[in-house]
Amino acid sequence: MRAALVQIAYGDDEPVTDRVARVAALVRDQAGHDLVVLPELWAPGGFSYREWETRAEPLDGPTAQAMSAAARDAGVVLHAGSIVERLPAVGADGRTLANTSLVFGPDGSRLAAYRKIHRFGFGAGEPRLMEAGTDLVTVDALGTRLGLSTCYDLRFPELYRSLLDAGTEVLVVPAAWPMARVAHWTLMGRARAVEDQCWLLACNTAGTHAGTTMGGHSQVVAPTGEVVAEAGPDEEVLSVDVDLALVPSTRESFPVLADRRWQGAPA
Repeated sequence: MRAALVQIAYGDDEPVTDRVARVAALVRDQAGHDLVVLPELWAPGGFSYREWETRAEPLDGPTAQAMSAAARDAGVVLHAGSIVERLPAVGADGRTLANTSLVFGPDGSRLAAYRKIHRFGFGAGEPRLMEAGTDLVTVDALGTRLGLSTCYDLRFPELYRSLLDAGTEVLVVPAAWPMARVAHWTLMGRARAVEDQCWLLACNTAGTHAGTTMGGHSQVVAPTGEVVAEAGPDEEVLSVDVDLALVPSTRESFPVLADRRWQGAPA
C-alpha cells in the first residue's frame, strides 16, 4: 500500500474557500497512491475556536463535497482529516458541534465518519464547544483494517487497545498538534505503534494560526517501532510504501500481544 501524508501549512490570512480548493488540488496531485491522509481541522482551523460556529458544516457540506470529488479524481482512499460538524440534533452534553473525521473511497463515497472521543482543552475549546464521540470506528479498505483516532486521542492508549481488539492493523491519526508539545506527539505515536504492533500514519499540521505555531513532524511508524518517514516543521508530503505483511510477521516473531492479561477492571 502506497500512502501519502499531506502535512498542510496555513495561516489566518488564507480564506477557508481558498484553502479547501488548494488542498483538493494537493489531493489530486497524489494520484498513484492508494491512501492519502490530511490533518485535523485543516479547513476551519485547529485552534480557531472563535470561528468554529460560523465554519461548521454538515457531513455533506462543501468541504466534504470537495474532498469526495478529489478522492474520486485521484482514485484514492482519502482520510480527509476532520471538519467541525454541525450535528443534526443537540448532543448529550448540549453541544451542536463535533470534531468529525471523514474517510472517502476511490469512487468518492463516504466510507466512515469518526467523532473525536477525547476533546482537548481542559474545559475550554473543544469540551466547551463540541460533543464527545462515543463510537469506535474502523474502516476495511486496501486489504487491511484502518483504525481511526484524532490528535488528543493519542494520549489515551486504552483507545488504541480497543482498536487493536477490533482488528486494526493501520492506525491513522490526523492532528493539529502544536510545536510546544511536538516531542510528545512523536514519542506517543511511536509508542502506540510499538505497543499495538500496528502501522501508524500520523499527519499533523504546519504553519501558524490563531496565535499558535503548529508542530508538523508527521510520521509513519512501522509495527516494529522503526520510523520509516518523518516530516519537518513546514508543509510537506510524505510518500511511503507501507508493507502490510509486516503486521502479522511482527506479531508472529515477537508475540507480546499473546501475553496480555489485563484487559479491563476487575468485576
